[in-house]
Amino acid sequence: MTDKPASRTAVLVCQGRAVAHDRLAIGAFSDPIAAQLLREDEREAVRRARAGEPPRGWRDRLEYEMLTATAAVLATRTAVIDDAIRAGGAGQLVILGAGLDGRAWRMSEPAAEVFEVDHPASQADKRERAAALSPVAKSLTHVPVEFGRDDLGARLADAGHRNAVATTWIWEGVLPYLTQAQVESTLAIVAARSAPGSRLIATYPTPNRFAGLGRAGMRIYSTLTGARDPLADEPHLSAWSPAEMDALLTRFGLTVTSDVELIEVARRLEVPAHRSRAYGLGRVVIADRE
Repeated sequence: MTDKPASRTAVLVCQGRAVAHDRLAIGAFSDPIAAQLLREDEREAVRRARAGEPPRGWRDRLEYEMLTATAAVLATRTAVIDDAIRAGGAGQLVILGAGLDGRAWRMSEPAAEVFEVDHPASQADKRERAAALSPVAKSLTHVPVEFGRDDLGARLADAGHRNAVATTWIWEGVLPYLTQAQVESTLAIVAARSAPGSRLIATYPTPNRFAGLGRAGMRIYSTLTGARDPLADEPHLSAWSPAEMDALLTRFGLTVTSDVELIEVARRLEVPAHRSRAYGLGRVVIADRE
C-alpha cells in the first residue's frame, strides 16, 4: 500500500449528488445516500448549495457555483447509468474506482452482488464513512486495488467474482485520469471476466483544446478559497471521440449499444446544465458482451 491520500474528487462527486437529490431530474435521479457518506463540514457546503440562494461572500459564492454545476453533471450521468444497470439485469455489479458511490445502499434492483474496486486509502475512508449504513444489495465486497501495480483480475477472483456469470461493470469518472495503456489493460481484464450478457457502462471525455482552462479555473478556485484542489493528484490524461471509443471497445469484444452526449440528456431531463468551451459534461457509452 502506498501513502496516497483518499480521493478528494470522490468527495466533490458525492457532494454533487447530494446537492442534486430531490432537486434535479426528479423521477429519473435519486440519491438519498450521498449526504450520509459526507462529513459534517462537507454536508454544510451541500446545505448552502441546496438553499438555492447564492451567498454574498465571494468564497462561499465560488463554492456554491462549483457545487451547483457539479450537481447538474452528476444528476444527469447518474440517471443514465442507473437506467442502464436496471436494463442490464446482471447478477454481479463491479464498480471500478468506486469512490463514494452509494449504489450498494440505494439500488436493490437488480438483486446483484456488488464488488467495489478502489485504491486502499480511498476504500478505507469510504468504509469508515459507511460504517453505520446497511447495504440493500445482495452482497457487498470491497476489493482494494492499486491500479498499475495489483492484478485486478486476480483480486476480483479472490474476492469471489465469477467470470461465468454476467456482470455489469461501471467505469464512472475514471477514464480521463488513465493513460491509453492503463485503459487497455483494464479492458482486457473486463473482457476476460465478462460472460455473455455482461455490460460495460463508462463515462468519458471527448477531445477539447480548451479543457485546460477548466482545470485552471479549479486551481484558482482552490487557491482563493484555501481549499485543496480535488484534481491536483488526478491530471487528465486521455480523451476519445465516439468513433475512437467504439473502435476501442470493439477490439475487446464489446458491442456499443448506446453512446450519448450528456448535455443532450440534461436538456431532456430539464437539468440546468450549460455547455462550455472549457469543460463539457462528457459522454456515457454502454457496450455489451453478446
